[in-house]
Amino acid sequence: MKRRDLLGRIAKAAAGVGVEFGLVREGGEHSVYQCGAQRFTVPRHAEVNEITARGILRHLESELGKGWWR
Repeated sequence: MKRRDLLGRIAKAAAGVGVEFGLVREGGEHSVYQCGAQRFTVPRHAEVNEITARGILRHLESELGKGWWR
């Protein structure tokens, strides 16, 4: 999955449920984002591994609702 597609999908879902989403800080190899109370890291590569992307999406279920990403 493309990094920008992953972040766009999260941003759209966060806006839909009224949760704040934004960049916290940039690291050397990862960027740290916050969605509501959840912080998560995203690799700074154009292409994010599908398993990693799925894990990030599942991590945000507590903020965006169960199964929001399916």
